Amino acid sequence: MLSIIIPTLNEEEYLPRLLDSIKKQRFTDYEIIISDAGSSDKTLPIAQMHGCRIAEGGLPAKGRNNGAKIAKGDILFFLDADTILPDDFLHESMLEFNGRGIDMASFCLDPYPKSKISSLLMNVFYNRMIIALEKILPHSAVGILVKKEVFEKLNGYDEDIKLAEDHDLGRRAAKNSKFGIIRSVEILVSDRRFKKDGWANIGMKYFLCELHTIFIGPVKSDIFNYKFNHYKK
Repeated sequence: MLSIIIPTLNEEEYLPRLLDSIKKQRFTDYEIIISDAGSSDKTLPIAQMHGCRIAEGGLPAKGRNNGAKIAKGDILFFLDADTILPDDFLHESMLEFNGRGIDMASFCLDPYPKSKISSLLMNVFYNRMIIALEKILPHSAVGILVKKEVFEKLNGYDEDIKLAEDHDLGRRAAKNSKFGIIRSVEILVSDRRFKKDGWANIGMKYFLCELHTIFIGPVKSDIFNYKFNHYKK
């Protein structure tokens, strides 16, 4: 069984698209857990209408950890709320996950709405990079598949990390487990973060965060001023 865990905060616009894409999947052995950080819009009614289980959220790391605590599945799938799963995504990704004997995996990304420029930037500066560094410096973000037993041995996400806690999870997992990037499918992710903050600003922030992580350690201060879901006006 697969437990899909989605942290939310005021996601009434994007969550229905994701939940509808999950319902259309051929793979049906799953549960959906919404870890909500106190939404004041229609996020929770939407989740309940779709039959989701509800956990207490907070910042994404806390929400994901709390979702994992009540998960019934033996494989966890952490997923951002502003994503969409293409047709047959779950079937194809689980087929590759099990076929390659992977313990934890992440995915390449494809921005939506479709744009040649945004797709090119994502491919050049993220997708190709995470595949090239798959065995050297694991990157895991937006969508993460992990065996529950592996997640529990890692004590889950480090809630003290302010930025790139998902990459930290992947790198800790890779030390004693098999990590891989799924090739058969990609996750569609909203371009709202790039429109709001700009490609250059996001690229520089994560480049500096990467340097900090490699040479100093995980980012546990507010030097990058991370805010959870600041996309609404």
